[in-house]
Amino acid sequence: MSSGMGSVPLLLRPAGKDYLWGGRRLKDDFSKELNMTPLAETWECSTHPDGVSLVSGGEFDGMSLPEVLKAHPEYYGAHPRDDGQLPIMVKLIDAAGDLSVQVHPNDDYAFRYENGQLGKSEMWYVLDAAPDSSLVYGLRRSVTAEALREAIEEERLEGLLQKVPIRKNDVFFIEAGKIHAIGAGALVAEIQENSNLTYRLYDYGRRDKDGNLRQLHLDKALEVADLEAAGVPRQPMRVLRYSPGMARELLGRCRYFEVHRMLINTERCKNMARYSPDRISFRVLLCIDGCGTINCPGADNSSFCFFKGDCIFVPADAGELFIHGKAVFLDIKG
Repeated sequence: MSSGMGSVPLLLRPAGKDYLWGGRRLKDDFSKELNMTPLAETWECSTHPDGVSLVSGGEFDGMSLPEVLKAHPEYYGAHPRDDGQLPIMVKLIDAAGDLSVQVHPNDDYAFRYENGQLGKSEMWYVLDAAPDSSLVYGLRRSVTAEALREAIEEERLEGLLQKVPIRKNDVFFIEAGKIHAIGAGALVAEIQENSNLTYRLYDYGRRDKDGNLRQLHLDKALEVADLEAAGVPRQPMRVLRYSPGMARELLGRCRYFEVHRMLINTERCKNMARYSPDRISFRVLLCIDGCGTINCPGADNSSFCFFKGDCIFVPADAGELFIHGKAVFLDIKG
């Protein structure tokens, strides 16, 4: 719904994925009412054809996000209007088991060898982690492609991988080409390029639901993988900046997206927290804790409630929003 005073934010309903390493936490912790078990991922804000988000409520109820964007290209802001496709995707991931050891291509490789698709750089924000949880972040030492292939074929790869312990509230940037994997016990929000290109290097000999070994993609993976020793990732320096009812900190910024953590607490405030989109780009608000209300005074004075796990697309031409409640968001700029 649009008015002369700005467009209304869109509450989204995700697509789900039942990959074999998933669990129940997206249902139990975030009330994701999707009929699949396990539930490994929810694609919260997605225009990718492998799993699109739908709009929940309002004028566009039941429409897919790509359909809405085709009808309203002004929602993108300064981004190229690519036939209903956003440049980024936002996911929730429940790793009840280890994810496969994998690597993603960069934009140039994907464009040349994957029919013009985007590559995949991504950022992980750890929502929760078991005491022994870890992730794979690159290699412990530099190797050749031949040596890495031999290690995979002889099931010695795990000895070459750099494993990093993780804790709740950690941030990791996984650039295209970095060998990586999320370990069991991690609950993660992922912000990434709009791509579903994954090349598996190793999958622990697991079989799919039909009893077949899961496919590996060694040739492509070895072409795109960074085979140099990876440094130990450092957590970024983060500074909370306060305004009435709100605090914000930058989690990460790259050429593809910018992510802030935003804390709202207006329980004892007479005035609601003021959220001002910059009108240059669309934004995505992912509520990772709490609940409350968003008011849109410029768009026919509409309002709606949000809860933990909700994802909200904020059009670039949205007016100023006012948020009341106690909640934590990831505020994502494309």
